[in-house]
Amino acid sequence: MKLINRARSRVAACLTVAVVATATAFGGVGQAAASTTATTAGSAPTGIVLGVGAKESQRVVSWYAPTGAKQFVQVAPTRQVVHGKFPRHTATYSATVAANKVNGGYNGHATIDGLRQYTSYSYRVGSDGNWSPTYSFKTQSFNGDFNFLFFGDPQIGSSGDVAKDGAGWLDTVNVALTANPSAELLVSGGDQVEVANTETMWNAFLAPDKLRQYPWAATIGNHDVGGKAYEQHFWTPNTDRSAAFYQGDSSTQSGGDYWYLYKDVLFIDLNSNAYANGADAAHLDYVSKVVKAHGSKAKYTVLVYHHSIYSPADHANDSDNQVRRQDFPTAFSKLGVDLVLQGHDHSYSRSYVIKNGKKANAAEQPGAAQVVQGPGGVIYVTADSASGSKYYDLTAPDTTKDPNYGPDPLNPKNHWANSVENQEHVRTYVKVEVRKDKLVVENVRSGTCAAPNAAVELGKVSWCGPNSGASPAKPVGSLVDKVTIRPYNSHGHGSWGHPGGHDWTVSKNQKGVTTLTSVS
Repeated sequence: MKLINRARSRVAACLTVAVVATATAFGGVGQAAASTTATTAGSAPTGIVLGVGAKESQRVVSWYAPTGAKQFVQVAPTRQVVHGKFPRHTATYSATVAANKVNGGYNGHATIDGLRQYTSYSYRVGSDGNWSPTYSFKTQSFNGDFNFLFFGDPQIGSSGDVAKDGAGWLDTVNVALTANPSAELLVSGGDQVEVANTETMWNAFLAPDKLRQYPWAATIGNHDVGGKAYEQHFWTPNTDRSAAFYQGDSSTQSGGDYWYLYKDVLFIDLNSNAYANGADAAHLDYVSKVVKAHGSKAKYTVLVYHHSIYSPADHANDSDNQVRRQDFPTAFSKLGVDLVLQGHDHSYSRSYVIKNGKKANAAEQPGAAQVVQGPGGVIYVTADSASGSKYYDLTAPDTTKDPNYGPDPLNPKNHWANSVENQEHVRTYVKVEVRKDKLVVENVRSGTCAAPNAAVELGKVSWCGPNSGASPAKPVGSLVDKVTIRPYNSHGHGSWGHPGGHDWTVSKNQKGVTTLTSVS
């Protein structure tokens, strides 16, 4: 997962498309008679994906279209859709459709609002005579416990074989949701594809029908920048694309930072590709403002971004990671962050409880099945490949590259920050259970050494299985790791680190370290 060529990226990033959509109220203004006219072959929208909204009662639908004609999303309770026909008066959401200047065609999105809990909905995209197939999704309770799934780097095309990568990705999605049909969100670790504007890769990524049934919370990875396909395929809520994030680096001007509230969790997603020239300060300023404005409405705060700062493998000592290990952890502790989800390193790791950039409890044992966060405690998780397109082997701690990222005294083969580091060259995903008094994080095997597993099939790796291949692969659905996280005071945020009532300033000292300081 090497960084993309900067010169090529700058050219591609200049090809910008703005997609602006409007939505009518569900069941209210904007209702229209539902069409039953047949779709003309080749004229219906494609690349349809269901996205997360700003809250539980919203979903965002994004798509590609062959024409720029006005288009809609029609939504109705599934029970009212009889033999594929939508009721005469169906909630209709209009979308502004914009040209794909990068690859031709058009793209659009619409936000479905006013959804009700415990309801199955059917929807379609297009216009009279040009409707997509009908897809369905189901809402659950808008309060209380829920589960979500986190997927690391599908990076379709990374193995050199798009079809094999797509097969592994499809299998992981199906395995994960067969095992967890009530999961409510699918959260991305970034790098959906290998090359930002290659639509054959995007088509393979979007192939699973489950991506039209469960909301995908997109994260932008370094292989997704360098063009606008990521933005054209995914519309994200509450997105900030301020110039301060990019600091004049046009190659990273895709995506942005965004947030949404889902039940008891405030999710904040960062474009970690944008890190040059002090952009970390801008990201921290964004996080602090979002936490101050919305943190009191949530029991937990979960950050998501691509570049794992506690990488266990190839990216462990990347220069940007070394900087961010100085910039991020203390700020995250002060802001009351509970869980950080990351990708990029194509291997799995789960940190100890980290407070202010240090292990919070020296006695916490490697692989502990239960941990108590305490004030300012944060858990960092790095997800392995969900598709099997590429794996990175674990690396030994190397203090010659970073003296601050040495071995764990309790387990010297691991980096000091990580309770668990794992690589078996099998596909996995991460399940997170959100409960009122705990978070439960599981790393689950979604494949074995057998196909589909592109990196193994194509000889990109020389072994497969636990213990560097010395042990046979364990079955699909078995756990690599599981930890129960008890939050401070069992209420998500304790009095120390609770965001409410605090204003923060973000600054850099003479050594270039970004810090967050409370001013109230």
